[in-house]
Amino acid sequence: MPETLIFRHALLPGGWARDVRLTVSDGRIAAVETDISGGKDIVLPGMPNLHSHAFQRAMAGHAEKRGTTQDSFWTWRELMYKLALSMQPEDVETTATLAFTEMLEGGFTAVAEFHYLHHAPDGTPYADIGEMAARLVAAARKTGIELLLLPVFYAHAGFGGTKLQDQQRRFGNSLESYARLYERCAQLAPSGVAPHSLRAATLAELTQLSTLAGTRPFHIHIAEQMAEVEASLAFSGQRPVEYLLDHTPVAENWCLVHATHVTAAEAAGMASSGAVAGLCPITEANLGDGIFPSQGFTGAFGIGSDSNVLIDAAQELRMLEYSQRLATRQRNVMATSSTHATATALYANAVAGGAQALGIGALGISGGITPGAPASFVTIAGQNIAGEDPDTALAQSVFSARASMVRDVWVHGRRVVRDGQHELAHDARARFDAMLSRLV
Repeated sequence: MPETLIFRHALLPGGWARDVRLTVSDGRIAAVETDISGGKDIVLPGMPNLHSHAFQRAMAGHAEKRGTTQDSFWTWRELMYKLALSMQPEDVETTATLAFTEMLEGGFTAVAEFHYLHHAPDGTPYADIGEMAARLVAAARKTGIELLLLPVFYAHAGFGGTKLQDQQRRFGNSLESYARLYERCAQLAPSGVAPHSLRAATLAELTQLSTLAGTRPFHIHIAEQMAEVEASLAFSGQRPVEYLLDHTPVAENWCLVHATHVTAAEAAGMASSGAVAGLCPITEANLGDGIFPSQGFTGAFGIGSDSNVLIDAAQELRMLEYSQRLATRQRNVMATSSTHATATALYANAVAGGAQALGIGALGISGGITPGAPASFVTIAGQNIAGEDPDTALAQSVFSARASMVRDVWVHGRRVVRDGQHELAHDARARFDAMLSRLV
């Protein structure tokens, strides 16, 4: 039975429209009509989350104590390894259920799960090589979030094909076992290919993985830390993004996650390739990674919640803009010549880049509210907020709100968040708290 919904303002592919009626049928937008009065809220296309490690949600708040030496990404990683070695499949499902619930409440309607926790704690493969992936799929189905599985190829500890460390024993696969893992994941959910990084995959392996992916999503961590840049220079004489662009077929289905430490030439090369820059501003700030040079970058970008230390689409956009302001000592850095309202430019561009990174073919995400697209959208409470100016209302949501202004969320026509809360929120939190008290 078709459902009709009326909104005061809607962010459509061509910009803002007033008094909009959406007709939803069979999980898709059947019609978009304007000049239909009676709505109050503001409706936005759902935000894709292009990079998540769901299991790391269990670390949130537990790594904020200084050690005996100067802390960095690398000391944080040691704590992450301890968590990774402690989690059973049911723990991953419990954690992912909470993380996905919070993503939906935070305005994300789809997630690319960069999944590398594959094997049993002792490194032995499960009887079902996709056991852990199946747990993520179960969590996605319960919560209603759209999922792109990105099983991670992780074969080496460093440049040049060095042997995995013992703490990484749950991550490792050969090309042969990875092909089986990928096949299994593709049976479970829409899937893409994800070499972990240039540290974890050799050039020959990257070439074969690219062939396996074809035109499906292909994601890779790149240039997140200066130590990685220095190791790449020592190994190859080239910086990571420079090396990748020169030796692999980077294209529009690629997502270069972080790309924090890039030169102007590397950024231009990324833009020319058509790849998406996968930016995770809250995690990049939390880990002390650095700031991606967005000013002047002409390529596509999207946002991800990465380590899930804090899950909120608006706050990712806020951190992205504010980091650029701090780096350049300017304001409204992410506004564009065609969209002067910074929050609107940020939101629309992140939706488009995120949709590209997750794969329009894989998930049917169009990146906008348009007939034929999946009915995946978000409302922000519109009780005369900012009067009649939706640009200002969205800016309040991104830059000024003390709490999330997300009100309702639909994914493929299913309303999964109502009045700011997911129906599983209390149960998911209770199960997570019980699990965490046992793990800690």
